[in-house]
Amino acid sequence: MTRVNARYPAAMTVHLNVADGVGTIRLDRPPMNALDIAVQDRLRELAGEITRREDVRSVVLWGGEKVFAAGADIKEMREMDHAAMVARSRDLQEAFTAVARIPKPVVAAVTGYALGGGCELALCADFRIAADNARLGQPEILLGLIPGAGGTQRLARLVGPSKAKDLIFTGRMVDAAEAQSIGLVDRVVPAAEVYEQAHAWAAKLAAGPAIALRAAKESVDAGLETDIDTGLAIERTWFAGLFATEDRERGMRSFVEEGPGKARFL
Repeated sequence: MTRVNARYPAAMTVHLNVADGVGTIRLDRPPMNALDIAVQDRLRELAGEITRREDVRSVVLWGGEKVFAAGADIKEMREMDHAAMVARSRDLQEAFTAVARIPKPVVAAVTGYALGGGCELALCADFRIAADNARLGQPEILLGLIPGAGGTQRLARLVGPSKAKDLIFTGRMVDAAEAQSIGLVDRVVPAAEVYEQAHAWAAKLAAGPAIALRAAKESVDAGLETDIDTGLAIERTWFAGLFATEDRERGMRSFVEEGPGKARFL
């Protein structure tokens, strides 16, 4: 059995910077931000920290100006046999799921390549802003594999099963324009503006009602995983529960006294 390397220098390869309520998770593993085990574990750790921190109200996933993430560390994976991957695969998925379940708005700022695990990480965001030079895809089939960090599930839910199978079966990359046309990304902007626009989107939501935003995210995400009656029950429970919050009182009072869209939330 091949042993998984337990090294953990990940604090040096994934950073969290917080300013004005926005937490930026910055991948920093040159040259291609390969997502090795240490990076995966660090992402899971930071997702937990962000979930707990009240000063982080929204999140940007950012790989830097040149590349988002070009996939897993193939050299590391090549050293793993079947038994090692059986032991590791759940941790891999749970790292990405931790990011997807951050109960706050998350936007991915995608520049350059977002392939394999990089594309799967972008899929964990609520919104994706891509550079006009971005290239996205799930090329695992070219290695004799399939996506293993949620790609077969999140991609199909986002773009539909037919388009997801096209990308997964062929392993082909799509450019930013095609990615937007199939719903894989939500906005395409010049490469120099990607982080700025992602941060602006996140900052706008950071000023919103935190509990209501959490309720909206969990209602949509949980509802997609179940039947409509159960989804409506989830929505109903959150909707009624929000009437106990200060934000609801603040928002309604502002609407009545000042008109729509002028409430300021703490």
